Amino acid sequence: MPKTQGHNTMKHFLSLTLAAALLAGCHASHDASETTTATTEAATTDAAVPIKVVVVAMFERGEIRGDSPGELQLWLERLALDTVYPFAMGEVPLHGNDDGVLALLTGGGIPNATASIMALGTDTRFDLSNAYWIIAGIAGGDPVDLSLGSAAWARHIVDGDLLYEIDGREIPGEWPYGLIPLGAKEPTQDPVDLSGSWSLDTIKFTLNPGLVEWAYEVSKDVPLADAPGIAEFRELYAGYPNAQRPPFVTIGDTLSASTYWHGALLNGWANDWVRLYAGGEANFMTSNMEDSGTLTALHRLDRAGKVDADRVLVLRTASNFTMPPEGKTAVWSKTAPYPDNGLPAIEAAFLVGNAVVQALVADWDTYRDTLPSVSEEAGD
Repeated sequence: MPKTQGHNTMKHFLSLTLAAALLAGCHASHDASETTTATTEAATTDAAVPIKVVVVAMFERGEIRGDSPGELQLWLERLALDTVYPFAMGEVPLHGNDDGVLALLTGGGIPNATASIMALGTDTRFDLSNAYWIIAGIAGGDPVDLSLGSAAWARHIVDGDLLYEIDGREIPGEWPYGLIPLGAKEPTQDPVDLSGSWSLDTIKFTLNPGLVEWAYEVSKDVPLADAPGIAEFRELYAGYPNAQRPPFVTIGDTLSASTYWHGALLNGWANDWVRLYAGGEANFMTSNMEDSGTLTALHRLDRAGKVDADRVLVLRTASNFTMPPEGKTAVWSKTAPYPDNGLPAIEAAFLVGNAVVQALVADWDTYRDTLPSVSEEAGD
């Protein structure tokens, strides 16, 4: 081999060796950088954010800020919930503030609610072990009990989807409706008749009664604004004294069903159904489309030690009635626009719910470890 060729070959070899070494060094440096970055992120996420109150909303009309509000928007804008947490398994990002309040939008319907609550409850970025949950949204209201814009804290949440159904045109003449408890042979108003049914454990949820009573006492005197549209609409409900009142706060139970039902006959079923499963003292006041899914998820999370199901509150506000007034059909009532576009109910959900949020945050040193109650308040 000529000397020049050998020299060039050796030079080329050394160049390749040096390049390989530099490349290896670059990879090592890049790997170290990636390790450092990953460690920093892990260190950040290892410290779970302690949450005091989770506000759960169900729907938005458009954007989550700056337009006509749905259930989430007023919370974001008025509580300065400006810390944004990406939330790929939810409908929109989570939003929090320095007071320990976190807001979640579940999306409408029982499946969305169940999935969103489970996603948050298993999110390791947050410590939810002491968190209170306030589900605050609009609903249909029974005119026997509520007026439009009024708010009801629920003691019981009853599911209205888990049942047998026979079309009303095919039922026996003596039946009031074609909705039958699972395992039963006919509609019933007697809880004793449930003894032979294969009822599921997600049909009825009873909330912490002391916490519900406390929330009502804290919020019962919150002033709720009247509005021209709801004032005019309620005048149609002659013979329903509560329906004709200006907006007020009360305690009353809620029926959860993804089916958006409506009408006097189904309103009668709703009252029977809630008493059937929740007991004779229960009183159906509001219809919703999510809460049995939300409570199912929260009870599963409680079972896993992630949350405390005794710290859950459900607040529903009446945006529309569940049945028509005398002289109007169910079709007319269902297709009529919500008076004032439902805004009095959206406002009431924030005002009444926020009274409880602020009470919890203001006395967090106590409520972190001790659940509030009316007797405890009376003793102060």
